[in-house]
Amino acid sequence: MKVGMEMTIVSNLWAALINKIYLLPALLISITLHELAHGYTAYLLGDNTAKISKRLTFNPIYHIDLIGFILLLTVGFGWAKPVPINPNNFKNRKKGIFIVSIAGPLANLFFTIILAMLIAKGIMLNNIILRYLKILLWYNVVLGIFNLLPVPPLDGSKILYSIIPDKFGSFLIKHENYLYLILIFLLLTDTIDNVLNPLINFWFKLLSIIIS
Repeated sequence: MKVGMEMTIVSNLWAALINKIYLLPALLISITLHELAHGYTAYLLGDNTAKISKRLTFNPIYHIDLIGFILLLTVGFGWAKPVPINPNNFKNRKKGIFIVSIAGPLANLFFTIILAMLIAKGIMLNNIILRYLKILLWYNVVLGIFNLLPVPPLDGSKILYSIIPDKFGSFLIKHENYLYLILIFLLLTDTIDNVLNPLINFWFKLLSIIIS
């Protein structure tokens, strides 16, 4: 009986690993698109820091943080390598930070519109491709919406800092280490699902309207 249980556990672990590998391309595409959008937007606004750091590329290797990526595959939460920017190169610092910060999530969400249209049309797409497009759609919806949450170190926190008065932004930045605990709490409890699910469902309703 014990041997049978051990074989079942190994079999389940192997199946989970194969599933992660199957999902890997969709995950890499989503992360790369997100980070590239940050870097290229900063470049368009006059900051070439990302370009110098070789981050204006579709090669996912340049955007992956090894530890963050391993955690993403194993526990479902991780992080990519932040795109370096220098806000001092922007003509308008706060406006530049806002645009660059929101560019990543918007790139993911805009991509979902394209994917939803392809899925809805279903022209010359076999079942395997359709399945992959749906996985890619899901990853981009989650990545885009999750990063809009106004909690450090997510993009939403930088968006928030850029639109509130400087004195409040400075106060939040000063106590950012404590604010990280909010994200940890959200991730370690079901609270994150309670926050994200309504937003994800709302976006899917918008997609259905857009492609109808």
